[in-house]
Amino acid sequence: MHGCRRTRIPSFNTVTESAISEKRPVLLLLASKLGYQTRSFAEAAQRLGIGVIIGSDRCHQLGDPWADGAVPLHFEEPEIAAAALAEAICGKSVGAILALGDRQTATAAYAARLLNLTYNSPVSVENCRSKLRQRGILQKAGLPVPEFFSFGLMESLDPVLHRVVFPCVIKPLRLAASQGVIRANNSAEFLAAVERIARLLSSPELQVTREADLDHLLVERYIPGREFALEGLLDAGYLRVLALFDKPDPLEGPYFEESIYVTPSRLPSDLQEQIARCAAESVRALGLSEGPVHAEFRLNDRGPWVLEVAPRPIGGLCSRVLRFGPQRILLEELLIRKALKMSDADLQRESDAAGVMMIPVPRSGVLERVEGLQEARAVAGIGEIQITARLHDFIAAWPEGSSYLGFIFARGETPDIVEAALRESHRALRFTIVARLPVAHPVSAQSFD
Repeated sequence: MHGCRRTRIPSFNTVTESAISEKRPVLLLLASKLGYQTRSFAEAAQRLGIGVIIGSDRCHQLGDPWADGAVPLHFEEPEIAAAALAEAICGKSVGAILALGDRQTATAAYAARLLNLTYNSPVSVENCRSKLRQRGILQKAGLPVPEFFSFGLMESLDPVLHRVVFPCVIKPLRLAASQGVIRANNSAEFLAAVERIARLLSSPELQVTREADLDHLLVERYIPGREFALEGLLDAGYLRVLALFDKPDPLEGPYFEESIYVTPSRLPSDLQEQIARCAAESVRALGLSEGPVHAEFRLNDRGPWVLEVAPRPIGGLCSRVLRFGPQRILLEELLIRKALKMSDADLQRESDAAGVMMIPVPRSGVLERVEGLQEARAVAGIGEIQITARLHDFIAAWPEGSSYLGFIFARGETPDIVEAALRESHRALRFTIVARLPVAHPVSAQSFD
């Protein structure tokens, strides 16, 4: 570890400030751009009286209500970022570290090693960060993954096409939330998809992240079937399933924007157990051992297929759908309790059905107006609607996009009731999205719509 330097870590609330000053254990949160998920975790820590230090790639010179509590980091260089974080918090009594997104997991792993904290190993996290590397490890372990190969965007596409089995799915190696993921059913669709993804990966918005592997794509054979998501928690390699979500909307392409999650799953118990076993075998093969896990699967008559395993909690505001124990604590609090080895970290999910709709983006453009909120909130079973997209901001539809218009939450006696409430509430909402005039990027002079 580098030597200590005098670095003041201002806090965003008085609980954090007092907790740090009194040398009580502090939670390190690594997050991107200090968004609403960061706020949810920070508020959960505040309820527990836990101090929080945030590490973020948010520029410390930009105005942000959370900026005074953040250590600026460059997640594209995880070992350097980890050393900078360890140096910045020298002298603080840090008890645990949590990463809230894919890009932050590698920095968390290296920082945990420097700070002697319980976390996944750097190798296991790197196994998950690259979709290509993850596919190879799972295939070698005999787990059910689609046939795949990778190619560079500078390669001639003629020999690449000879390797493709249609239908296929083309995707970037590292982006999340199905950004840049496109299905192709024939050669013409494949070539158009590659051109579109290449254009996305060369955009200033992605190039500025300095993410690795932006010059390569992964090609996978399309696997038919229904999709499911598993939220789990690892403890010394043992996977505890917190929830299994149905994704009732068919995700057949050409793009793969997710929408509704409902739990408990309506699958028969034996199929749920198959998915749970597949998840446990997958995390074991990848070498993961600690903390939250979010995994995606497809299920067909051949059983479950692994789509992705990520050593992080469910993204966005979706965690609000999960509550545990008679106190009905949220997932964020449960994860903090587990990370800091506090009591009530083994609470079970409440018995009521619950669900969330990530409000789809119907087309790219500038969000000018949202109507129907009162009617949508009045639907029986709807507990909350959060519109997270800001008015007058541009929002991109999939496959270029990765952010939703907002979230609708519902609870009820059965998953069917919850799903129906989410759909009815969504039908009441009306979004006015207008086209944006093309502008030239000031550096590249490339025009973007």
